[in-house]
Amino acid sequence: MLDIIIPVYNEGENISDTLDEINTKVKIENRLFIVYDFDEDNTLPAVKNYINEKKKENILLLKNDYGKGVLNAIKKGFDTAEHEMILVVMGDLSDDLCVVDDMYKKMQEGYDIVCGSRYMKGGKQIGGPLLKKSLSRMAGLSLHILTGIPTHDISNSFKMYRKSIIKNTHIESTGGFEIGLEILVKAYLKGHKITEVPSIWKDRAAGNSNFKLWKWLPKYIKWYLLAIKGRFIHYV
Repeated sequence: MLDIIIPVYNEGENISDTLDEINTKVKIENRLFIVYDFDEDNTLPAVKNYINEKKKENILLLKNDYGKGVLNAIKKGFDTAEHEMILVVMGDLSDDLCVVDDMYKKMQEGYDIVCGSRYMKGGKQIGGPLLKKSLSRMAGLSLHILTGIPTHDISNSFKMYRKSIIKNTHIESTGGFEIGLEILVKAYLKGHKITEVPSIWKDRAAGNSNFKLWKWLPKYIKWYLLAIKGRFIHYV
């Protein structure tokens, strides 16, 4: 069983298509936690209609009571998930759900984190702001070269984790999506097994992105620098 966490913020235009993609492309038995901040979120009626129409019992709405924002929504999902394999997926159709089964197979082979990678051979990024895309690619490739971290794409939130890794990681992130980078870097420096699979990222089909580049960039840099420092200085 795979637990899938989908943090949402007004994804009413996209969520039904995202759920269809999961149901069509993910063959591994799964349970979905759709994590929302407030009862007026337009994602909720769309999900409730979808559950009623499709008769899906594996889709659960989960209110984030840890504090507003995607960081706390993901943390709420992590703490609620019960199965050993956990995947974070965006609700805007951006992630490559065709590769989820391949990611799961890698986990079964003994890996602790499997990264969906836009920047390895076979991966691709379609659309998105040029500056954000350039910074992300440069950060991923440079950290791979400088530290040997076994992924070319450090910033993609599309990652599958072993629950025991999350449970044993003291999460310090205070911004947003950098939580994925923090867990990745700390796991690598502790010697856990990490790998990647090629994936194609597409810019959202509808709605507005809530990614706060300039606000969150310093927080990404913190974990980037920790990876470099820890590569040459013993990290505990």
